[in-house]
Amino acid sequence: MLVQDLANTVDLEMERDQLRSPGDLADFAAVHRLRLTFTAEDLVEILEFREALRDVCQAHTGVEVPAASGVVLDRLLAQAPLRLVLGTDGSAVVQPAAELIGVSALTARMAADIAAAVVDGTWPRLKACGADTCRWVYYDRSPAGRSRWCTMAICGSRNKMRQYRART
Repeated sequence: MLVQDLANTVDLEMERDQLRSPGDLADFAAVHRLRLTFTAEDLVEILEFREALRDVCQAHTGVEVPAASGVVLDRLLAQAPLRLVLGTDGSAVVQPAAELIGVSALTARMAADIAAAVVDGTWPRLKACGADTCRWVYYDRSPAGRSRWCTMAICGSRNKMRQYRART
């Protein structure tokens, strides 16, 4: 999913960000079959959007979305209109409006992916790791859908050890 791919362009623990320039952002878009160009201001907006999306994914674990993230999402998604396309077979697909460029085109594509995930019921399973040093976005494949960590072997184990040490 495009949202997951964008959110995971930064590795907080290793302090590596794949989106350091407008060219990096254009390369990211190209990997997702989007031929777009971006400015330095576009990069700033997409980085804000990335963190706001990560906050939404973390909300799927029971944490509230910060108000500032809601403002960023509202502003950028309002500039990214979608249209409903009906197929001859009666199918319906949400797509970005054709005339969009830059940030609007990228955010509209993500909005269309989110809409599809809402319809098929997978959107609430896209979560951000509960570890502040990680926040990796992952798809929760647990049977109950209650996972809080990207992996129990690393982030979950670290959290359990912190809780244990705090109690003793």
